[in-house]
Amino acid sequence: MIDIHCHILPGIDDGARDLIESIGMARHAASKGITTIFATPHHKNGWHDNKANRILAKVNMLNSKLKQKKIPVKILPGQEPRIYGELLDDYKSGKILTLNNKHKYLLIELPNSHVPAYSEKLLFNIQLEGITPIIVHPERNIQIRKNPDILHQLVRNGAATQITASSLTGQNGKQLKKFSIQLIKHNLTHFIASDSHRLSRNSFNIIEAYDVLYEEFGKDYVELFNYNASALLESKGIDRKEALLIKKNKWFYL
Repeated sequence: MIDIHCHILPGIDDGARDLIESIGMARHAASKGITTIFATPHHKNGWHDNKANRILAKVNMLNSKLKQKKIPVKILPGQEPRIYGELLDDYKSGKILTLNNKHKYLLIELPNSHVPAYSEKLLFNIQLEGITPIIVHPERNIQIRKNPDILHQLVRNGAATQITASSLTGQNGKQLKKFSIQLIKHNLTHFIASDSHRLSRNSFNIIEAYDVLYEEFGKDYVELFNYNASALLESKGIDRKEALLIKKNKWFYL
């Protein structure tokens, strides 16, 4: 199993506090059947500034430690930049890190409160560089919950999205679970990831989220989301269905 969004690198953001916790997180992930983790520390979110070179060095160090301790988890590099106007310029100057440094997929975080007016144009320009932007946890964005047509437009234009496992399992509340299910039903999301920050019994709960996915949508959807996560390892194209509009009566209560 592959986790495409995780804050496992030590002392770099609001994730693992130190190397001991990073190792503990990796050991716990292995116990949950996870073999590969994309380390995606925050960047330019107002609190953390983690450029590509720093992340790559931390990934190499952590992989070395996990190998020494014979923990069967591979850490791959990534980054979770908060969307900002100069993001593409910083990518071209080597500060922005795509998943596995393959220049094919890039996680993008939106503010929780709104979708910046320039988002559609910037995400389109990122795609002109041959990179597919993956919008992380769109279910948390207040403006998207009020008006999911915004997300529909971004997905129709080529962006992908990733929901958080704990949103789908209901650990983040009933409203986020219901909205996450709506996003899946309307083909507006393509990945499930843990977004684990610390070592706890509820971290790396992807298999629990897949259980919900199976109960709600069946085996084919589990295979679809598994395939898409695997596609990132090889920088292949993901499997995606036509994005559908969410009718107002489906989400207005949110």
